[in-house]
Amino acid sequence: MRRPAPYQPGAESPRLWRRLRTDREEFWTEAVGPPPSVHGERWTSFDGRALRAFEPPRSKLAAALAAGWTAPLPRVGERWLYLGAASGTTASHVADLVGPAGRVYAVERSLRPFARLLKLAERWPNLLPILADAREPDQYADRVPVVEGIYADVAQPGQAELAEANAQRYLDPTAGALLLALKTSSLGRAASRTAHLHSALSALEGTVRLEEPIRLDPFYRSHYLVGGRAGTPGARPAAPSARRRDGPPRPSFERRRRFRRSDRRD
Repeated sequence: MRRPAPYQPGAESPRLWRRLRTDREEFWTEAVGPPPSVHGERWTSFDGRALRAFEPPRSKLAAALAAGWTAPLPRVGERWLYLGAASGTTASHVADLVGPAGRVYAVERSLRPFARLLKLAERWPNLLPILADAREPDQYADRVPVVEGIYADVAQPGQAELAEANAQRYLDPTAGALLLALKTSSLGRAASRTAHLHSALSALEGTVRLEEPIRLDPFYRSHYLVGGRAGTPGARPAAPSARRRDGPPRPSFERRRRFRRSDRRD
C-alpha cells in the first residue's frame, strides 16, 4: 500500500499545507521569501517547495486553524490589508498564502516593530509595510487600493469598530473577507468576554456575513477569531460552545510550553 504524503495541501488554500501527527495537526505555509526563519519557526522542503511551520503559539491565525477555522482565509493572488502587523510574524504567513502575485499592505504604528517589519519586507517582496495608525484609515488612502481581505490584530478598545471602519474604506463590498483577532481583555472589565464578543459581532454584522467565532484557547486566553465575507449580511452566528469541532486533538498545555516564552506573538 502506498503511504500517504507527509504534507497535504489544504482545501482552503493551495499554499497552506497540513501534516497530521498522532497528537495534533501541523500547519505550514509555502514560503515566498528565502531563509533564515522569521521568528524561529521550522523550515522544510517538500516536492520542490519551501515550507514554513505556521505555529499556533506564535500566531492567532494559526491558533484559529488549530481550533477548526476553515474559511475565509487569504487566497492566492489576493490583496490583503493587515492592521497591527507588528514585526511581521503572521503578516509574513499571510503573504505566503496570497503568494508572489498577491499583496499584503501591513500597517503598523510603532517604530520599533516597524523597523523589523521593514527588514522582513526586504525578503518578502509582496509584503508592503506602512507606518500609520489603523484608527485613521485615511492616512494610507494613497497607498492601499480596494482589497479582497482585511486582517485586524490591534489589542485596544474599539477593535471591531476599527476593523469595520477600514472595511468600509477598503474592502471589496461584493466578496471581500474580514478577519478580526479579538482580544476581549483589552475591552475593559465592565462586561464579560461573552458580552464583548456579542458587541463585536453587532459592530460587524452589517458589513460581512459572519461565520461562527472561534475561541483561541489554550494559546490565547480571552481571544476569538471573528470574521466572514462581504455581501448580504446574514443572521448573527451563535457564540462558540466549549466543545471543539471534530478533528485532530487540540495541542495540550504541555506541548504549548515547549515553545519559548520569549517568542513574540503577532
